[in-house]
Amino acid sequence: MEVGFFGLGKLGLATALSVEARGHRVCGFDPSPEVAAILAARRVPYREEGVDAALAGSSLELASEAEVVRRCELVFVAIQTPHAPGYEGVTRMPAEPADFDYSHLCRGLARLFAEIERLGRPRVVAVVSTVLPGTLRRLALPLAGKNAKVCYNPSFVAMGTALRDLSRPEFVLVGADDAGAADAVEAFHRTLHDAPVHRSGIESAELAKVLYNTYISTKIAFANTAMELCHGTPGADVDAVLGALALGSRRIVSPAYLSGGMGDGGGCHPRDNMALRHLSRRLSLSYDWFDAVMSQRERQTGWLASLVEKHAAGRPVWILGKAFKAGSDLTAGSPALLLRGLLAERGLRAGMWDPHVPGGEAPPAGVPLCYFIGTRHPEFLFFEFNPGSVVLDPWRYLPPRPGVELVPIGVGPRVEGAGG
Repeated sequence: MEVGFFGLGKLGLATALSVEARGHRVCGFDPSPEVAAILAARRVPYREEGVDAALAGSSLELASEAEVVRRCELVFVAIQTPHAPGYEGVTRMPAEPADFDYSHLCRGLARLFAEIERLGRPRVVAVVSTVLPGTLRRLALPLAGKNAKVCYNPSFVAMGTALRDLSRPEFVLVGADDAGAADAVEAFHRTLHDAPVHRSGIESAELAKVLYNTYISTKIAFANTAMELCHGTPGADVDAVLGALALGSRRIVSPAYLSGGMGDGGGCHPRDNMALRHLSRRLSLSYDWFDAVMSQRERQTGWLASLVEKHAAGRPVWILGKAFKAGSDLTAGSPALLLRGLLAERGLRAGMWDPHVPGGEAPPAGVPLCYFIGTRHPEFLFFEFNPGSVVLDPWRYLPPRPGVELVPIGVGPRVEGAGG
């Protein structure tokens, strides 16, 4: 089967390569010169597991909008729906919530639907882009002609492991009014994997997508609150506490995302919570849960800034890690960047260095510093910290170092007479 894509950014490209790996022919349209350069070089300028290897052997090609529509009965739309920079989670949360920017998506869909009507043959359009509930009915469906059969089919992936996540999804979500379109999308997914398929109306699928991301944010906020409790409780250890709760998978949680550290990041979680703050206000909900989650994220980062201020004791501060998660070079929504901004508000300038992210200031040698591990990169396990320094580790993964004071955040003061 030949499958089309409108939008070949980070998610669209990974999805297209995943589809191609299952034996389908793939072509796509994207007006970005960067996408054309990536396909010409067969390399991406960011870290994404398996993508370069998949590109090296790929026959994925760029095509015109008309060509994609002519050749492909099923077209996935993975066009960006960005938030303004202030809504990414690397600065303080804006007082006024806002919806995503749908201008790119609407322009792309208008052009796609126009090509489908020019062709005059039915085509199934599966929208992947993240939206708030009601968006497709309000902005997309009025643009569709009689031949475009629209459904919502979002992906549940993590940046950095998108290819792996797409090949082994937890489940597939298909939201549609048109049963035939939903049947076509479900049948296509059956050629890729055997994951369960959940079908619903469009609005339910739109809401399930953003709530999936924000539920993860809630777990992280809860785990980081537990970390603060343990840090101030003599004899407590957050890993022991959350390790116990993670066993309660029947009534409470799975172990995933249940670990004290820093707030969530990436191009989805902070921004989706902020968008749902906008929806909460629009619907006049009795309680804005998403504002609470984002407030906890921001205040917990402020608490970390207070620990840095306390332990620096006049030493220069260096944050090690700028990416939003270990092994990545992506800085969207990075809580480490938020921490640097909050430190700056206190008049404390922090240097920042990440082995995976170009630029930044390497820590100076030979002087005692206050290091903060902002990203759990494995490289920091072997980092040479300057003697006389203090190292704040919110992940509690660094081994003791001679000549260095290591502060594992989330482990309370030792209780006198306690063993272990």
